Amino acid sequence: MNQPAGIPTIDVQEAAAQRDGPDNPIVVDVREADEFATVRLDGAALLPMSTFADRHTELPKDRPLLVMCHVGGRSAAATAFLIRIGWTNAVNVAGGIDAWERAGLPVLRGTPAPGEGDLR
Repeated sequence: MNQPAGIPTIDVQEAAAQRDGPDNPIVVDVREADEFATVRLDGAALLPMSTFADRHTELPKDRPLLVMCHVGGRSAAATAFLIRIGWTNAVNVAGGIDAWERAGLPVLRGTPAPGEGDLR
């Protein structure tokens, strides 16, 4: 999927490397709760697009954000929104959870445990 110009974007391999790095980024999953229950990243924060405009202020500005969805479209829109309103450390994860899985990176499946998906 081609990303619109001007939206900071990284691939899943770089996102995985950043997750293990010293900057302690937050993976922000903008899919809906049913999608999140099907497959998700361990430790990801769920902030669905259906509530994103109302809840984006819950996101910290002092930590990098790796924004992700199913294939990259919704996360690109969410990242563009954040950049437009002043976030400087938000990046879109190209290909989303679909590319993450295809790359053989670890995922969780099934009903999330209580508190899983909360912003930490």
